[in-house]
Amino acid sequence: MISLVIFEDNKALRQSLSLYFNHTEGVYLAGAFQDANDAVAKIRKHRPDVVLMDIQMPGLSGIEAMQRIKAAYPDTKVLIHTIFEDDHRIFSAVCGGASGYVLKSPDPDEVLEAIQDVYRGGAHMSPAIALRVMQMFQSQFVQAEATYIELTEREKEVLTCMVKGMSYKMIADACSLSFHTVHYHIKHIYEKLHVNSAPEAVAKAIEQRLV
Repeated sequence: MISLVIFEDNKALRQSLSLYFNHTEGVYLAGAFQDANDAVAKIRKHRPDVVLMDIQMPGLSGIEAMQRIKAAYPDTKVLIHTIFEDDHRIFSAVCGGASGYVLKSPDPDEVLEAIQDVYRGGAHMSPAIALRVMQMFQSQFVQAEATYIELTEREKEVLTCMVKGMSYKMIADACSLSFHTVHYHIKHIYEKLHVNSAPEAVAKAIEQRLV
């Protein structure tokens, strides 16, 4: 059972998501709040596995709230849920400790998949966001010298899927692997590339033409 807390100032969306998750097997909605001004106190009270966090809210922003939550409860997964996809907000969210970044859409199943991905240890990003992160790191933040990196054919296949912005579940389906096997391969990819996150791995793959 995934324990979930939502911070969302849009009342209609908050109520819609609450209704959806209250009737979703495997998810327990511990709370849904209109702002994140006392986010740490709410996390202390409800101790969720995953936090679904809007960015722009009255008072404390979602990114500031996420940073405070991660400082107090580093194991809590924070999934950014927003309409914004500008470079500054994406970079701030990634650097602030976000476990994923999913764009708001009419389909709550997409949000559910993102929640499940980060709960299982993945780093979910909507394909549009993954592309922006790749471009951002490639053009501005990746200056590492090319070094020889030996990946297995399966690791290259998984890394190619990561570059395409696929989630762990999508990679598992595309490569006919179990979720845990995908996690195993990605762990080894991180080790070989000397990175700690999916955006870094994607950026290095593009920079050094590994796929």
